[in-house]
Amino acid sequence: MAVTLAWGVAGTGRIARTVGAVIAAHPQMRVAAVGSRDLTRAGELARELGAATAHGSYDDLVVDPQVQAVYVATPHAQHAEVVSAALRAGRAVLSEKPMTHTPQETLRLVELARATGVFLMEGMWMRFNPLVQQLHRLVVDGELGQIRSLCASMGLASPYDPAERLWNPALGGGALLDLGVYTADLARLLLGAPETVLARGSLAPTGVDAESTLLLSWTDGAQAVLTQSLLTRLPGTATVIGTTGWAELSPTFHGPLRLSVHRGGDDAVVTEIADRAAGFVGELQEVARCLDEGRTESDTMPLADTVANARLLQDARDQFG
Repeated sequence: MAVTLAWGVAGTGRIARTVGAVIAAHPQMRVAAVGSRDLTRAGELARELGAATAHGSYDDLVVDPQVQAVYVATPHAQHAEVVSAALRAGRAVLSEKPMTHTPQETLRLVELARATGVFLMEGMWMRFNPLVQQLHRLVVDGELGQIRSLCASMGLASPYDPAERLWNPALGGGALLDLGVYTADLARLLLGAPETVLARGSLAPTGVDAESTLLLSWTDGAQAVLTQSLLTRLPGTATVIGTTGWAELSPTFHGPLRLSVHRGGDDAVVTEIADRAAGFVGELQEVARCLDEGRTESDTMPLADTVANARLLQDARDQFG
């Protein structure tokens, strides 16, 4: 990256602050502006991140001439509106996961990005964690033999509040959209598109899924068990088992600090990293790299994978209402 990439941050919540701070700390990036429907909150975050400008609307943010790329960190239900406006304004977009509520809405954004020739990527920071990438290489290279199973879980004990984002269908609530997006993406990354998806779960009074388990199967007999919950804290690990070895990502597989690889009776080979934010740095650098090279999408997190993940999650949600 030869020049500084100037970002506009859309949203002022926890993830906007987290990723905004990573941008601000990067020597070749800066936060140029922050946008929110609440100008006061936008101003507070702009000062925190060293941004020169705060906007009281997302429409103003995406047309700000200082802004080259927009990081969309609004609640899920607002993603489509903000991403669409940014693409139409010719601004590169990194959208938090999931990109939208539905595969149809996600596909519309992908088609818009391709029609306008503007860069778009879903912010699946897990894919840019070096340990996840190392595990992917092990699987692709056959270092664990033929993969037979994958088990992954994500769960948190969230107090029930029908107005809170996780429990509110209007804000994109539910365990699958918030947590299952990671388990589903890991399964597809390591094993490809499943042949069948079987989903079971329970619904909260608001109608969103409170917890779920997905059983995915492939034509070669491989299976994945994916569990996500808003009711209880789960281990957050992912274990991949092959015919000649197995590997585990921990302590949380979507932002792991440790990869343990076991082959035969040998002691585990353990690789550790110190920075849990490595995935955020990686995804931001991927946007900059693609823009430098004139690319309109990433080959590490391609748009086809974003659409396929959205379809898998919709299939699961449909199965238990």
